[in-house]
Amino acid sequence: MKIQQRFAILALAVAALATVVGCAATRTQESTGQYVEDTAITTKVKAAIFGESTLKSAEINVETFKGAVQLSGFVNSESDIQKAVSVTQGVGGVTSVKNNMRLK
Repeated sequence: MKIQQRFAILALAVAALATVVGCAATRTQESTGQYVEDTAITTKVKAAIFGESTLKSAEINVETFKGAVQLSGFVNSESDIQKAVSVTQGVGGVTSVKNNMRLK
């Protein structure tokens, strides 16, 4: 009976350790908390771009990884690129902006 209890405790400890390690952040992978923060930043950036009447937000893609925002897609002019970057930089939580937008 004691062997079964020890085995059960060991199994629970291994499961708990795997859960904690599975949620930890690495250089190329976000933690669960960071993922949630990045999702919020992405949403804020999309809303800010949508709020700019001069930008066609449907043509600008936004991705965030550890606070760094990447903008991609096709826009009509260089001024649209600059405006999108400027709007993105003004959003709280954004640590940097990578511009991969292209002119149509």
